[in-house]
Amino acid sequence: MRALLAIVKREFFAYFFSPLAYVVLTGFLLINGMFFSGLVRALASNPEFGREAFIQLLFTGVFFWIYMMVVCSVIAMRLIAEERKSGSIETLLTAPVDEATVVVGKFLGAWAFLLFLWVPTLAYPLILSRFGRVEWGAVAGGYLGVALLGGLFISAGTFASALTKNQIVAAMLGFVFIIICFMPALFREFYTDTRVRETLAYVSLVDHMEDFARGIVDSRRVVYNVTAVIFFLFLGTKALEANKGK
Repeated sequence: MRALLAIVKREFFAYFFSPLAYVVLTGFLLINGMFFSGLVRALASNPEFGREAFIQLLFTGVFFWIYMMVVCSVIAMRLIAEERKSGSIETLLTAPVDEATVVVGKFLGAWAFLLFLWVPTLAYPLILSRFGRVEWGAVAGGYLGVALLGGLFISAGTFASALTKNQIVAAMLGFVFIIICFMPALFREFYTDTRVRETLAYVSLVDHMEDFARGIVDSRRVVYNVTAVIFFLFLGTKALEANKGK
């Protein structure tokens, strides 16, 4: 456990010694800040404007999906690929830790950094509450969805990073894996069979986030995301074991 926590701490703080953290954080806050300022102006001029609509868009809008897909790929690309390219992965693995501990520790460090990026947005619902009632259940559900979805995307990126020494290739592979996870939401529209549509709805990340953003926490959604994270981390561990020494 001590080794795992050391890896998590190392990975989390490593982001702040490179421009990556500041570029990603600035871009995210700029986009969401512009969107939020527009909403506040709309609320000031029309108090009846729906605050719930903003909560929905914050967690399910186009910018949300673009940001999560791209940023999670970028955050995770360096996790193992950088270690393998520099050769430091061999030194790390000679310590009393196994491959699974390394993969899980790096994943948790990257996941914690992603969640850190979302911390400033906690001010948004607090500001909205000045204009009237805010559905805090929907806000809490939305942030839970962000944590679960972010974990899934980061785990996919971790697996991609374990497959190559090139960070750019790792980012591209991670993005492809994330798109594959996203695809059921698109395929569902092409089927008329009820059972097929229900199955695709169960694995549809869009449906997951729409439920969370409404304050609906379905245990099946949580189990699916956690299972997917475990699956990708398992693949990442096996990839690291297979590429050990290469």
